[in-house]
Amino acid sequence: MRRRDAPARPDPGLADLAPDQRLRRLELTVTRRLDGLLHGQYRGLLPGPGSEAAGSREYRPGEDEVRRMDWAVTARTTVPHVREVDADRELTTWLLVDASPSMEYGTATLDKRELAVAAVAAVGFLTAGVGNRLGGQVLAPDGIRRFPARGGRTHLLGLLRALLGAPRTDGHPQTPGLHDGLDGLQRMATRRGLVVVVSDFLDGLPDEPDAAPAWEAVLRRLAVRHQVLAVEVTDPRELELPDVGLVTLVDPETGRRREVWTGDPALRERYAQAAAAQRDQVRDALRRSGATHLALRTDRDWSADIVRHVHAQRRLAAAPAAARGGAA
Repeated sequence: MRRRDAPARPDPGLADLAPDQRLRRLELTVTRRLDGLLHGQYRGLLPGPGSEAAGSREYRPGEDEVRRMDWAVTARTTVPHVREVDADRELTTWLLVDASPSMEYGTATLDKRELAVAAVAAVGFLTAGVGNRLGGQVLAPDGIRRFPARGGRTHLLGLLRALLGAPRTDGHPQTPGLHDGLDGLQRMATRRGLVVVVSDFLDGLPDEPDAAPAWEAVLRRLAVRHQVLAVEVTDPRELELPDVGLVTLVDPETGRRREVWTGDPALRERYAQAAAAQRDQVRDALRRSGATHLALRTDRDWSADIVRHVHAQRRLAAAPAAARGGAA
């Protein structure tokens, strides 16, 4: 028991906790604040008992429903047959998580990789259910780590531990590109489902503002078959440069270094404009690809941002239905 006159210990941040404690904290945050929200957002992926035809078989009295009768096959064979469909009530979620060197940066409560873990935990815990499966890839400095689609809490916790334990860069980053990861995910995700990409999306950005990033085309192909959620992770210092005197800036992807005098107001203004143009470039590419965009920042309450995003998506989904009802 803590003495009454002893000072209260501050609540530890996510980055200060051991891996298992971090996972428990994440699960508690998700179940308390977000439980049930994402399920409603992806209800459109669950159209009843099945929708993809998988042939016919003989009718079994007492087991099969008459409304599933395949009358064409029954007439042709003179033996009662029923239609078989592949059940799509089970949601398969495919994750692509960026753990490249640029995701190791952070100047707030979390770094970007920690925030990526929180986003993956939110999606994983909220889409967990009977028959639902989770799989995907992690783009780490030591290569692509692949996780087959499986169900259960143990599988999700294993994926989160692997993400927390992914090695940090040693100064010679060899991390595969986002385009490579998306291309590999497209080969893994053979059935319709939910694709969640968690990244800062800085990889493959061209110098020309109007040019398409290297990952845009493959992301567009994924969005044709799947529902795609792009979770963009940023840090406030990436958007504006504070006045802290002479600093050494390091490009985490290439290792290039440059000394910059941040006391120059014109320099800070140019930096802010270039950063804003870069984020606009990412946002436009995500919109063109057909992905739903969720922006998370290391200096904000990520759970509140996810709640706001889900409510906004629900309003957008309800608007066409309301319009149809009014027209009727």
